Amino acid sequence: MGLLDGKRLLITGVITEASIAFTVARIAQEEGAEIVLTGFGRMSLVTRVAQRLPKPAPVIELDVTDPEHLASLADRVREHVDGLDGVLHAIGFAPASCLGGGFLEAPWEDVATAVQVSAYSLKSLAVATLPLFGPEGGSIVGLDFDARVAWPAYDWMGVAKAGLESTTRYLARELGPRKVRVNLIAAGPIRTMAAKSIPGFSAFEDAWDGRAPLGWDNEDATAVARSTLALLSDWFPATTGELIHVDGGFHAMGV
Repeated sequence: MGLLDGKRLLITGVITEASIAFTVARIAQEEGAEIVLTGFGRMSLVTRVAQRLPKPAPVIELDVTDPEHLASLADRVREHVDGLDGVLHAIGFAPASCLGGGFLEAPWEDVATAVQVSAYSLKSLAVATLPLFGPEGGSIVGLDFDARVAWPAYDWMGVAKAGLESTTRYLARELGPRKVRVNLIAAGPIRTMAAKSIPGFSAFEDAWDGRAPLGWDNEDATAVARSTLALLSDWFPATTGELIHVDGGFHAMGV
């Protein structure tokens, strides 16, 4: 019996096999879940990657800034599954001006894009999928990079992630009466396509070397995926509004 037998999950953020969301999707299927993926902008690529899962998964186009996409999401998901038990939010984007050391120069228009796509979208996705959750509720999990401190080069994406963390707590309050839990996984650096686009990403990798007491492999998303799926399962029934670190213990160490 798998951890997720009978669960129906919507997984966003799969772009390549290196995506954390891809590892989440793969292990979810191995643990018995039925999954639906969403993609945006590179649909042919996402569709090809979906064929490389243990069981090919359907893919839905979703732009979290498009009201029409959000309004129709529940109906489009119902074309593949009759409801949802869990949702993974693995969505983030910031224009180039918002990363790499230009914190003081980034224009509001670009900052607004980073905040909408990377933080506000968690609320948008939660509202769009809420009709798919049954009376037993379910779980929404987002992927985060610890925003309690300022990181080199992360700039306005760090601010957006801080907004994501706050949004999680407010959603936990609002959705708790519906028995929907909302939590975040603060992952250590994983060498995904999105990470490689961050100027100075090597500084994150270098920081983890020797400081994470459990060690850290930035090529392997398995630990992050397993922890994410634990939150999407029934094994954390009274946990919501939480930020769980999966970073080899880095966050707890001093200099």
